[in-house]
Amino acid sequence: MCRLFGLSAAPQRVKATFWLLDAPDSLVRQSHREPDGVGLGTFTAAGNPLVEKQPIAAYADADFAREARARESATFIAHVRYASTGGLLPRNTHPFEQRDRLFAHNGVLHGLGELEAELGAYRDLVRGDTDSERFFALITQRTDRHGGDVGAGIADAVRWIADKLPVYALNLILTTATDLWALRYPDTHELFVLERAPGGANGDRLEHRGRGGIRAASGQLTDYPAVVVATERMDSDPDWRLLASGELLHIDDQLRVESDIIVKDLPRQLLSLADLDPTAAASQTAR
Repeated sequence: MCRLFGLSAAPQRVKATFWLLDAPDSLVRQSHREPDGVGLGTFTAAGNPLVEKQPIAAYADADFAREARARESATFIAHVRYASTGGLLPRNTHPFEQRDRLFAHNGVLHGLGELEAELGAYRDLVRGDTDSERFFALITQRTDRHGGDVGAGIADAVRWIADKLPVYALNLILTTATDLWALRYPDTHELFVLERAPGGANGDRLEHRGRGGIRAASGQLTDYPAVVVATERMDSDPDWRLLASGELLHIDDQLRVESDIIVKDLPRQLLSLADLDPTAAASQTAR
């Protein structure tokens, strides 16, 4: 299953070190876990997005997976991919960038021909083959329709997909240089949020480690608060909260947290694992 991780310390820029794929020591172990891509997205002090990603596969050099990626940003987004659609290429690896926004998705949606027809000219934003990047382009289109309101754009896009297309899951994280949004929909996969005081529950540095291959550490978060969103609880802090189905979370540029249920009903065409092809079904199975 794809793994999502997002962090905001806004307005404070903090340094965080990421290990992606948990630095596997051998290609044998890497082959067993079948990682299909890893990516990290941050923003420079000028607000420009910086995306580092690579389509890691069993035959690939493991150096990227071992390297600690030390970056400074107010918002972070990380993703480990298990491919459902699209080949193992950089253009199909998360996070994706559109209009100075970064996006990562965990799930599957069908009906891509109908989705592309709905995109119209926004189809030109899509560089790869994935359902995820097309989903992102629809969010970009709807955000423009709502005058740049990202939350309204996400809600509009998700409601359209839930009504029109077959859906397995639409869990997402979207970041700008200052803000972070996260959605869990429906309740197919888990997505958790932690509003973390300086030092966290134990009064020390941030140190998060997930089963799916994402680790994050920041000594600066001993002194600053942060909000973390992840596919799983990544430490023993008791304040991790599971988002509700249809809940859209927004962390603004002052670390204020708001959430709203943007869609209450299940997708009109809810897919099960049995409805997915073997590759997509394998990508959605917890590991």
